[in-house]
Parts: sequence; structure tokens; C-alpha cells
Amino acid sequence: MEAQEIKIKSYITKYNNEKKALISILQDIQEEYNYLPQEALKIVSETLDIPLIDIVGVATFYRAFSLEPRGKHLITVCTGTACHVRGGPKILEKFEDMLNIKAGNTTPDAQFTLETVACLGCCAIGPVVVVDTNYYAQTTIRNVDSILKRHRKEEKENEAN
Repeated sequence: MEAQEIKIKSYITKYNNEKKALISILQDIQEEYNYLPQEALKIVSETLDIPLIDIVGVATFYRAFSLEPRGKHLITVCTGTACHVRGGPKILEKFEDMLNIKAGNTTPDAQFTLETVACLGCCAIGPVVVVDTNYYAQTTIRNVDSILKRHRKEEKENEAN
């Protein structure tokens, strides 16, 4: 048994091989790999005796899961109505320009993935940008550079430790 299979099976065992723990198992896998590798989904399918198509259905239903590798930092720009009228599209465009990627993509160095969301539910403080678990309220295009610098700095500090 290879290392990845051992790791995946340890997540399944953690939840007593219970099918009802599928989402928790997928969350653990996503946390480990920053996405859901196809091979990992196959192991879960075989071990829990759940059809692979059902597991993929769950994984594609929830935005928290990704079947493609993501960057270390997930940037989400709200493009809902309130954020849109307050400049959300310009903020998204600024992130795209600074990262040299379009929404839905990951930087070549795998540091950032840029995504959009239709609403984050905090319209009163829009436009809103979320990086990992950090919310940035009333974001302007002038804030984009400092937001990126902050997370690049944190990454360098984590690498130094």
C-alpha cells in the first residue's frame, strides 16, 4: 500500500468507516492535498462501497471542494449585486491583473487561486474579498496590492519557521 492510500484510509478509519461521514472525510482530504485527487476519491469509493459518481456528485455540489489543485491561498471576490454596484468587478479585474490569471485559475507558483462568488451574505460591508478565512470589507482597487502583500509576507514567514 502506498503512502497516499495509507493516509486516505486513515481519514476513513478516523470516522469508523461510516458512509455518513463522507463530507468530513472529503474535508480532511481537501485539507491535506488542497484539492480532492481522483485517486483519493477512488480509495474512498472502494473502502466505503459508495459509487464513485456519488462521491464526485458531493464533491462538485459543495464549493468548498475542488477537483483541481488550488493555490495555498484561496482568494474569493464577491460579485453579488451589492458588491457589484460598489466596484466588485473592478476589484476582480485588479486581482486578475496583479496575479496574471483569470478568475477560476491558480497562479503558476501555486500560491493563489482566484475565484468569484455570487454572494457572501455580508452586503452591508461590500465589496468583500475573502482570502482563506480573512474577510476584507469595503475593499477598493487600492487595497488589492496590500492584501496580496500581506498574504505573501505570511507565506514567507511560515517558510522561515
